Amino acid sequence: MRRRGARPRPDSGPGPRSKRSSACSPGGRTPLPAFIFAVRAAPATSGSRHFLARSGPPRGLQTLTPLQLESGRLQHAGRDVTSRSRKRLLREGGKMAEVGEVIEGCRLPVLRRNQDNEDEWPLAEILSVKDISGRKLFYVHYIDFNKRLDEWVTHDRLDLKKIQFPKKEAKTPTKNGLPGSRPGSPEREVKRKVEVVSPATPVPSETAPASVFPQNGSTRRALAAQPGRKRKSNCLGTDEDSQDSSDGIPSAPRMTGSLVSDRSHDDIVTRMKNIECIELGRHRLKPWYFSPYPQELTALPVLYLCEFCLKYGKSLKCLQRHLTKCDLRHPPGNEIYRKGTISFFEIDGRKNKSYSQNLCLLAKCFLDHKTLYYDTDPFLFYVMTEYDCKGFHIVGYFSKEKESTEDYNVACILTLPPYQRRGYGKLLIEFSYELSKVEGKTGTPEKPLSDLGLLSYRSYWSQTILEILMGLKSESGERPQITINEISEITSIKKEDVISTLQYLNLINYYKGQYILTLSEDIVDGHERAMLKRLLRIDSKCLHFTPKDWSKRGKW
Repeated sequence: MRRRGARPRPDSGPGPRSKRSSACSPGGRTPLPAFIFAVRAAPATSGSRHFLARSGPPRGLQTLTPLQLESGRLQHAGRDVTSRSRKRLLREGGKMAEVGEVIEGCRLPVLRRNQDNEDEWPLAEILSVKDISGRKLFYVHYIDFNKRLDEWVTHDRLDLKKIQFPKKEAKTPTKNGLPGSRPGSPEREVKRKVEVVSPATPVPSETAPASVFPQNGSTRRALAAQPGRKRKSNCLGTDEDSQDSSDGIPSAPRMTGSLVSDRSHDDIVTRMKNIECIELGRHRLKPWYFSPYPQELTALPVLYLCEFCLKYGKSLKCLQRHLTKCDLRHPPGNEIYRKGTISFFEIDGRKNKSYSQNLCLLAKCFLDHKTLYYDTDPFLFYVMTEYDCKGFHIVGYFSKEKESTEDYNVACILTLPPYQRRGYGKLLIEFSYELSKVEGKTGTPEKPLSDLGLLSYRSYWSQTILEILMGLKSESGERPQITINEISEITSIKKEDVISTLQYLNLINYYKGQYILTLSEDIVDGHERAMLKRLLRIDSKCLHFTPKDWSKRGKW
């Protein structure tokens, strides 16, 4: 006799009842389908509700179908209960999640257009979510892409079928000794990309003799290195950080200068762009990275900058009122170079502190690893400008320490986006080495280099060194000879950068007990084509620069 109000057992029927067992024998009760779950509310002991799932529906349990699971609400004892296992079931079943379930830390494919204007779905991480007039926007970072491609997207560009929810990290004690936890993204891995020189690749010393022989029968010039003047030997070999620092992981954090360890990028605030648009003169720039402008300016659709003093304003009216009072038509400081419409100005970070700080704030919008904003006293800034009837308009700049114990001749270097891919980047690099020649020193840029900075420096080093090698003339029928030291002295490029560039070009070979440099026809032809496109060059005759000995000055 069935109890009043009880549900009929699934195995009830005209036949005899079989005993309950884990395995159903032939003729026994039919096993439940795998997609039916039984859910029961356990006694609430700590104010929270727990749910138990079993393969069979004992008494008092509610049997659910997939349709009921989709609804997400269960009825138990007259109360609504939310199924906590719903997210897990949707993930395991491969069904589409809802937009409201997308939170910070989730990873999923996001639709974007590539350089070929084709659609692609790279994996991206949700860094922030905001709601504007009932419309949700998601700030995404594309995994294995540069942060300058990060953007706000709408939900229709998200592939919710392949969402990966964040995993909670184990609770760890905080500074105050209190336990704390935060949701993390799915198992981030820090990948170090280190360029390792193959054991078969020779690494010559500065004074080792070398000869050159034809490579595949296509050698045009053969250069043999000969011993040069001896210097105090340094650690030679490929400077891995100088070449493959685009991932932003230096070998050791610097305690001085404008660059520090990459750990600051873990902050969720600095990982997101905070300025929508910048108007600078006749150009409107879209920033690539975070910059610490005042908080009240970050909510504006456009940030207005004076192109001569770089002072920022919150509206066009403020900028127009400022221009009636601003007397500058060029950067403050001394003009030390002019040829045609190109000029360079030297600016002391201590004497022109306001301009230097504004320049650093603007530069941070396009430099990911820059951390110098306000302590500008130990630095010199060299601003490149283009002249027209309205004044000297900023094109780019580089900064350097007044006193560098590590032979750095560049701290940060930037060409503004409207002037990129026009040869101004190499012109800035060439000018920094011209200053090093006047100072009688060899120099190298601070590490880590950005991805674009690495490409520019590699290109400049390659063209400069090949230009020296191809200009050598043989004497008395012998192959021309040169040493690493001599290349470094002629170009002011540090020896480690010279060696790494020769290895990058695959020019060094070891033959019959000596090092040889082999220039193939392909390398020579490629260099000649590149030099035809390089129209902007620094003329040393137009440089009026007197180096200062900052070590003898009590204060900068």
